[in-house]
Amino acid sequence: MHKNLIWTNDPGHAWLAVPRTDLRALGIEARITGYSYVRGDTVYLEEDLDAGTYLEAAKGAGWTVETTEENVNWTPIRGYASYQV
Repeated sequence: MHKNLIWTNDPGHAWLAVPRTDLRALGIEARITGYSYVRGDTVYLEEDLDAGTYLEAAKGAGWTVETTEENVNWTPIRGYASYQV
């Protein structure tokens, strides 16, 4: 499977936007922390741990992941709900 995903970077942190269905497909829903955020069907995986968990699992499943960076001064991501399984 091939994925094109977006990293959103603000001056203090970054998040990788992934479909919630990917977490289920990779069997990692319970490994994602509350430091990531969710809005609708998209989970914004924080850069320090959760994004790496996703990328490692995707690689292990044989997926290819390409990312595009979006650099912003402010993002609403910090105001989204914390991730919960």
